[in-house]
Parts: sequence; structure tokens; C-alpha cells
Amino acid sequence: MASNDWPALPYHEWKDTYATLHMWTQVVGKGAVAHALPLNHSWGVALRLTSRGLETGLLHHGPRQFTIQFDFIDHQLWIAASDGARRVLPLTPRTVADFYRDVTALLTDMGLPVRIWTMPVEIPSPIRFEEDTTHRDYDPEPVNRMWRILLQVERVLNVSRCRFVGKASPAHFFWGSFDLAQTRFSGRPAPPRDGPAFAREAYSHEVISHGFWPGGDQMPEPVFYAYAVPQPDGFSAARVRPDAAAYHAGLGEFLLPYEAVRRAASPDAALLDFVESTYAAGATLGSWDRAAVEQGAGGS
Repeated sequence: MASNDWPALPYHEWKDTYATLHMWTQVVGKGAVAHALPLNHSWGVALRLTSRGLETGLLHHGPRQFTIQFDFIDHQLWIAASDGARRVLPLTPRTVADFYRDVTALLTDMGLPVRIWTMPVEIPSPIRFEEDTTHRDYDPEPVNRMWRILLQVERVLNVSRCRFVGKASPAHFFWGSFDLAQTRFSGRPAPPRDGPAFAREAYSHEVISHGFWPGGDQMPEPVFYAYAVPQPDGFSAARVRPDAAAYHAGLGEFLLPYEAVRRAASPDAALLDFVESTYAAGATLGSWDRAAVEQGAGGS
């Protein structure tokens, strides 16, 4: 039986709003690239969950600091500076071009001008922000549902993370791929890989990652995912839980449909089963020093 804490989110019902919101988060996220401290693995530029939506970390502009927050309850964008200056932009249907213009104008008015590369990333056929009059939809109701799901996912991921004492990321929302992700590290360097600089740095060390992706044209349903980099031999054939989870050869990841979790007798238990069984498979097959990085297994 589905829980109200885990609402339905059919991709086809909000895909136009999703596409617009994705670009809006990229406008804000690229502002973070310009003014966040360069923490490893792009942790400083990811968005963070709050009790009202998503926000940047603390951004620096000379001696001043500021944050930008998406409020998915009152559906507003807040820009707040450390000297008390504050501006608000209603989240209503508007083009990406208008959103980009309005946000940059507010920042300039606050004495916080931001220059960004305006080409979207990690999507097919990108349109520069200032030219994008295609994406213009915003339905607040499914956006609120998406955020409520992220809150539950973050909570469960952190329950599992509490048992891991090695290096691990917070549960971050990455605006490029539009997903909530949490990553554990073995502590060992990974083999060098090709690709853009941010991806090479993100996978500079061995990792096992878990997260939630709210769907897309390539896979039009929300899913949970789990992957290991580098992927150890035998990982794709590992037996993981729950039964609805399966390995997707094209993506090189285990996937678990969101609907299977929300309709489970205990969504928390189903998601924990997925996270812990896929982690155990990757860590065991990858010969991680589990005694050093896990509570109750010889770790601190």
C-alpha cells in the first residue's frame, strides 16, 4: 500500500515542468560554480535539501556571502546575503530566458553580479539560457511532491550512511544530472578515466554511489540507482534486494523502480535493502577493507 510520505510522481504528468525546473536549477547551480569554494568531487556546487526546498551552499563574493534557495512550499526563489540584503522571485510559469535574466538582474541589484557559462550541461540538444524560450512550464504541485520524495530519500540514505565510517559524501542534489546522490569511498585511488575534467575528478577514487533520479525521456519513470566505479567483476550478476531491483546493462547500474518502493509494505525497509545489498556486493567484490570503513566490522 502506497504511503502519503512517498507520493506518486508519474513522469508524463510533469515532464514539461521538470524540463523547465531542470534548467532553472542549472542557472542557479552555475552561479554556485562561480562563487563556491572548490571542494573536491564538485561537492561545493551541488544543491542541498532544506525544510522548504533546495539551496546552494554558502557562496562568497569578496567579503560578503550569500545563498540562493528554491522554496517549494511558497514557490519562490530567495537570494539572501550576509549583510541582510534579500530579494525574492516568484516561481511561476516563465521561460528559461526570462528566469536567467531576472535572477542575474536581482544579483546585480544586490551588488552580487555573477558571470556564468550559459550553455546547459548533461542534456541532449542544449539551448543557451538567454535563448531558451522553449521551456516555460511550472506546475507547483508535482514540484512539491518531487521535493517531498527527496526529503524521504535523503533521510533513508543517511540512515544507511551512519553505519559507514569511511569517507562519504552528504546526500547532494546535482543540478546537471538532476538527481539526489550519495557516494562512499574505499580510500583507494581509481584507475584514470577519460571524459570531462569534473567527471575525472569525481571518479578519481574508488566509489559506490546510490541515488534517486525522477525520470527522463530516456527512462520515463522515477528510479533509484546503485553503481560502483570501477565496477568489480561479478557486480552485474550480484543478487541484490528487493526482488524488483535489476541490473541495467546499458547504464551499468542497478535500478529499482520508485513505484516498487512507494508501494512496499515498508518503503524505508525496501530502500534500505537496496542500498545495503548493492553496497555489500560492490564492496565485497571490489575487495574494500570493510573492517576499516564500517561500524560493527572493526571500524571505529
